[in-house]
Amino acid sequence: MKSRDYILPALVFVGMLVALYMIGFYAPIEREQGIVQKIFYFHVPCAWVSFMAFLVVFVFSIRYLISRDKRWDNRAAAAAEVGVLFCTLVLITGPIWAKPVWGIWWTWDARLTLTLVLWLIYVAYLLLRHYVTGDEKRATLSAILGIVGFIDVPLVYFAIRWWRTQHPQPVFGGGAGSGMDPRMAATLWVSLAAFTLMFAYFFRVRSRQLDLEDEIQQAHQLADEAPVSRRGDLR
Repeated sequence: MKSRDYILPALVFVGMLVALYMIGFYAPIEREQGIVQKIFYFHVPCAWVSFMAFLVVFVFSIRYLISRDKRWDNRAAAAAEVGVLFCTLVLITGPIWAKPVWGIWWTWDARLTLTLVLWLIYVAYLLLRHYVTGDEKRATLSAILGIVGFIDVPLVYFAIRWWRTQHPQPVFGGGAGSGMDPRMAATLWVSLAAFTLMFAYFFRVRSRQLDLEDEIQQAHQLADEAPVSRRGDLR
């Protein structure tokens, strides 16, 4: 590895340490919800990263359909895998937070239901990539699903603005009465930055892995297509 390859993981490590310190010791305990409210600093960044990941899937899927360059398909696949990981964490941390606050693990309100639908869409995306044979066919079908599936992201985001839901109204840009303690806001922004760096690192590593897998596959194909006598010379 080159020295610059250590920069991003180092930033992730430092960012997460700072975020954990601020969550544990700097951000005040919420008056009504108590200490369980601190799950907020994990839940919201996980949701943010999953939205960002699926946006990356959307963008690179379009680029693949235009160029038919396998690299863009690999980028979309890498982002989808990371997005599903963080969307899963959203669906885990949400009920853990909801039980002591709402008294229930799950309710079929608009945002929760649409988030589950979003998770199912991109799990289906990963399954499609696993089971469809033929590189071009798999990449094309995946790109179409990756583009169409992104429609659900703005629906999840605006659900609490468009419908009555169990979720509270937005703490930023929610109108009169919205907002939060400056220490809470600072902690949230640091957590968002740390989780964004983590996404960037996971995305870069997985993209490289997929590119290397393609290179290995191409090398095997070239070896198989080489004349027998030439392969003998190579040995």
